[in-house]
Amino acid sequence: MLDRLSQGPASVSELRRPLSISLAAVVQHVQVLEASGLVRSQKVGRTRTCTLNPATLRSAERWISDRRRLIERRLDRLGEYLAETAGSPDSEPQDRLRRTTRPDYPREIT
Repeated sequence: MLDRLSQGPASVSELRRPLSISLAAVVQHVQVLEASGLVRSQKVGRTRTCTLNPATLRSAERWISDRRRLIERRLDRLGEYLAETAGSPDSEPQDRLRRTTRPDYPREIT
């Protein structure tokens, strides 16, 4: 729905056309999108026309971008740590697992 609305305003019926869901389900989706601020709708007569709210979408995009940068920094630090410890005797995976996990338990419960 958001992809379709990025092309311009659309009625609820137009939003439903490519989907295999009921009109009532589309209305529910639109209500959720309106509550989140991503979509605005206006009813004229029997037609409800929806438009994308670009300001809210930009805000969500900034939040996602911030999280992506944070995760990338953490993964970079993990990569550096793994590269630094790759040659050390403590870096053996099995040895590390034995020190950080519970004692061996049966794999299957019988």
